Amino acid sequence: MLQLVQTINSYLSDYILIIMLVGTGIYFSFKTRFVQIRCFKEGFKHFFSSINLHGGKNKSGLSSFQALATAIAAQVGTGNIVGACGAILIGGPGAIFWMWIIAFFGMATIYAEAVLAQETRVTGEDGRVHGGPVYYIKKAFPGKGGDILAIFFAIATILALGFMGTMVQSNSISETCSNAMGLPTWVIGIVITAVAGLILIGGIQRIASVTEKLVPIMAILYLIGGLVVIIARIKYIPATFSMIFTYAFNPQAIIGGGLGYALKIAISQGVKRGLFSNEAGMGSTPHAHAMANVERPHDQGVVAMIGLFIDTFVVLTMTALVVISTLYAGNGILASGAADGVSKTNMAQLAFSSIMGNTVGSLFVAICLMFFAFSTILSWNFFGRVNVEYLFGKKAVIYYFIIALIFTFMGSILSNDLVWELTDMFNQLMVIPNVIALFALSALVIRNSKKK
Repeated sequence: MLQLVQTINSYLSDYILIIMLVGTGIYFSFKTRFVQIRCFKEGFKHFFSSINLHGGKNKSGLSSFQALATAIAAQVGTGNIVGACGAILIGGPGAIFWMWIIAFFGMATIYAEAVLAQETRVTGEDGRVHGGPVYYIKKAFPGKGGDILAIFFAIATILALGFMGTMVQSNSISETCSNAMGLPTWVIGIVITAVAGLILIGGIQRIASVTEKLVPIMAILYLIGGLVVIIARIKYIPATFSMIFTYAFNPQAIIGGGLGYALKIAISQGVKRGLFSNEAGMGSTPHAHAMANVERPHDQGVVAMIGLFIDTFVVLTMTALVVISTLYAGNGILASGAADGVSKTNMAQLAFSSIMGNTVGSLFVAICLMFFAFSTILSWNFFGRVNVEYLFGKKAVIYYFIIALIFTFMGSILSNDLVWELTDMFNQLMVIPNVIALFALSALVIRNSKKK
């Protein structure tokens, strides 16, 4: 099964995804006159003006910051630590450059997603707000074609986020906590599942109440720890940036093989892990942005861009600088290529431990990853729930809730490689109907980008 999924993923990530994601980002960048640059300052203004760690409950929808925190909770997960390490380990330090490129153009894509989620959201008879890609897919294609695309997207989302995605998150938590604390993975899995169940049963209001507090705390904690390592390795930081740019175009020096093969690996790792980290074009975060109570769709669109900026250019870049400056630069253990015993799951722990010591370094990464991955479990579970309700109605939610928690526990004890490959496959399948709808409704996005 692992070999089959890997084969499917190789075609998706090496060809289809590169064309669709980069093409979509470039298209919306030019059509919106580079909204990610033009409205960057405006986005930060909306972001800081909406910060409130006690946003409270809204009768309908969420505050702008609660929606953003829920979206960031989905974005800032294992992809920022384990995913980034995997990209570097397989694609070399240059993979980070391609993750930056994907993120830059992805800011225009995620703007489009948030705007369309706002434009097409609906309010039910009970006063609850409903929104997400299935709603703008239906708007883009009102007939049977739209029904088929919406159903395809909903099924892929339920599998990718509600089931397989939560397995990846709990798997990473259990692996790192087991390495740091020596606890059996099944014990950690039970704890994760139980706490997640208590929060998820309260619905989006309780999830938002948790994420608006958890996201700022976990980000600040991780950045402080990263700065400690960077300061200790400050003389290697210029070499670190040099490696990122050099190996982006000349990766065979560290990956091996011919230039064409090595370059393909570096780019595909950047695209694949970039998607898993920032989620632009995947269609996940629009579920959260649809819930925001804002004056104009454009307002939430520019806030969504800031969420992606924080995810990739701040948090993920911190991981890259720490890992490359300690394991690759100078006398790092990976300076001459791959080393035995180094994997994407323990790479960050080795990097932080090289400065903080084995016990403190491993424990620090385990705690940060636990916060990151757990917040993602909460958000992804909600995103899956929206699509379950769309397909099967409100009565099906309780069955989804139980199955999702079972998958969360299973992730703590299953093979890491298979879990990651399955998640990649379903994540990538989500992109196809979502991107098609984005192009179909591009005129609506462009009109919103002109309203300032």
